[in-house]
Amino acid sequence: MNTQNLFYQFQSLPKDLQKQVEDFIQSLLAKTQKETDNSEEQKTPVYRKAGTMKGLVLYMSDDFDEPLEDFNEYM
Repeated sequence: MNTQNLFYQFQSLPKDLQKQVEDFIQSLLAKTQKETDNSEEQKTPVYRKAGTMKGLVLYMSDDFDEPLEDFNEYM
């Protein structure tokens, strides 16, 4: 099917169906972009840097390391 024929058929559709076609094309483009992004990510591994979350925990209760009462029967 050539582009002109496809365009003519698209123009002959009612406006609501044209919107559905546009939405479908957008979903195909997004899917294609996501697959392309995933394949590029697999080629270059991402390394995490230690210490980047330092300072984000502002408060921790004093009994944080204490055993939970719910697990007393298992201890």
